[in-house]
Amino acid sequence: MLPAGISLRFPFLTQVPATNADDSSVDKGPAATFEPLARLADEIRAEAWDLAMSVVEEGLRDDAIPPLARLGRIGQLGDMPTFIAELAEHLLHPKPERLRRGSPLAALVRDHAREREALGFAPRDIVTEFLILRRVLWRLVLDRSADFEAKDVFVLEERLHDVIDSLVTECVVAYFDRATSELAYKARHDALTDLLNHTSFTREFELELERAKRYDSGLTLVYLDFDDFKEINDTHGHQAGDRVLGRVAELLRDELRRSDLAGRMGGDEFAALLVETDPDTGETFLERLNARIGELVESGELPVPVTLSAGAARYPDDGEDAQAMFAVADTRLYDVKRASAA
Repeated sequence: MLPAGISLRFPFLTQVPATNADDSSVDKGPAATFEPLARLADEIRAEAWDLAMSVVEEGLRDDAIPPLARLGRIGQLGDMPTFIAELAEHLLHPKPERLRRGSPLAALVRDHAREREALGFAPRDIVTEFLILRRVLWRLVLDRSADFEAKDVFVLEERLHDVIDSLVTECVVAYFDRATSELAYKARHDALTDLLNHTSFTREFELELERAKRYDSGLTLVYLDFDDFKEINDTHGHQAGDRVLGRVAELLRDELRRSDLAGRMGGDEFAALLVETDPDTGETFLERLNARIGELVESGELPVPVTLSAGAARYPDDGEDAQAMFAVADTRLYDVKRASAA
């Protein structure tokens, strides 16, 4: 039974009337099957919490699901009572659409898998949890098997397997979807700064150029390079250098709009692409960025004094393709460096 103050919500479950063999609104199936099946479904729904507790206890036994031991009771149960109630509904009224990908049940399972992963569950642990659920429920069916004809027990077994197989499949698919998404993200982003890497930035830049040509809008490419960054690494160590790169990358993101792009082009070189800009946008952006860097140096957030040199190129004035604009921005960057050193 549920502890006081706790209730289960099943927003996607069909509300089944109380068991009544004479209720013509319920699809009873074969007459010999409906009454004991309906009683079993009612019992499973009523005991959903206790059955879920049985799953937890078996998961804890012999460390079958190691992460369960680190959780409180509510965390151990997760969405298991809801899955049990849904399974009871499927035993009584099997509907293929309930098990299809994209259904409310499938969405709930995916959320459950993501939450379990966030709590440290490996894919094996999540699958094991549902296999234990199948074992717990099958024991209950066998305990009530005297109420059923042999053919009905086979029907129950098939329906039980259908649901559990569907739950396990959704968990596995959710894991691979997330893993694939993570790999794709890592392939596009620099590991230290989380900015776009050189290849991805260039590809996005080319797409924005096509868009700018189509809508006759301006783009500004800003190429940035730290001054004397090698000295920072040599004097303060590479960890301090990495902190500087990471903190400046955060500043870069903060100063950009959601539509703009930022990338680490390699070493201590960064780039920003400002979309739908006018001729003064690049200069204004650099003024804001340098002011923020100065604030961080004064406050001690940056471990060492940091300055940047930058060169900018604007579409369409300075070039009509990425390569040409990179070349212009790079030339202007090194003109600034030479002027500073003079």
